Amino acid sequence: MADDLPNVLLLGPPSVFKSYEREFSEKFHFLKPWESSIPLHQFLSTHAGSVKAAFCSASSRVTTDVLQNLPELRFIMTSSVGVDHIDLHECKRRGVKVANAGSIFSEDVADAAVGLLIDVLRRISAANWFVKAGLWHQNGDYPLGHKLGGKRVGIIGMGSIGLDVAKRLNAFGCIISYTSRNEKPHVKFPFCPNIQELAAKSEILVICCALTDQTRHMIDKSVMLALGRDGVIVNIARGAIINEKDLIECLLQQEIAGVSLDVFENEPDVPEELLELDNVVMTPHHAVMTEESMRDLYELVVRNLDAFFSNKPLMFEVTRV
Repeated sequence: MADDLPNVLLLGPPSVFKSYEREFSEKFHFLKPWESSIPLHQFLSTHAGSVKAAFCSASSRVTTDVLQNLPELRFIMTSSVGVDHIDLHECKRRGVKVANAGSIFSEDVADAAVGLLIDVLRRISAANWFVKAGLWHQNGDYPLGHKLGGKRVGIIGMGSIGLDVAKRLNAFGCIISYTSRNEKPHVKFPFCPNIQELAAKSEILVICCALTDQTRHMIDKSVMLALGRDGVIVNIARGAIINEKDLIECLLQQEIAGVSLDVFENEPDVPEELLELDNVVMTPHHAVMTEESMRDLYELVVRNLDAFFSNKPLMFEVTRV
């Protein structure tokens, strides 16, 4: 019976819930604000006394206002690795624990990053369109692309995803260096203390870091100019890490060679200028989305919700504010 199951507030809802709704609903009773005709703040107030746990997607902002309407809330599980949509300071003040997806997406996202990089270098998506549009017969040979092996790659953010990207690109024969909050003693690749230095010594930048006040619009025109006209950027982190206005300007002025983007600042809205450029490869924030990763995420969410309601340790609890 649903009345016997623990209540969990569902915000989003996360994609994994759509895939595993039946399995989730056998274990927890989910409160779904979008099914109610009343405004969100009123829905939250109505259920304020019964909500101790919430499960949210990266597109659902958990702000101070939301938290104020949920005085009994003690745990938030997010389906994402990034936690920039959650007010962590207010959570800490209120004693609300937060857990994220941890490293379960790392391999899939790293695979996607390499795929996006090869695509923009070898112009695979553009060549696919060239053939399908019937231009091969009309225009003859397609323009040359660039090889991946031997390229100097700068990785921004050497967490689990960044490290998996580095391992893959190292196997391709790329020359890896990185920047991160701090130098990682266990990482064998050279460390650069700042983004400008990394861009200047790289031909490719792969963005793998979290979105914070410090990293918002970190990749701006000055970084792109340091990267140079042959430079390529891949972003599988958060859209707002790149200044999209500067990116568009540099692409149109041919001040960088190309970009592959899985994320955008105002999703699902994508700047129209990017749609017209064949040196821009785009995917719909899909780098984490595989059948295997969704199953792993489902199991993690269930494990963490069970752990919370049983007063047991959480996996991938977020402790850095």
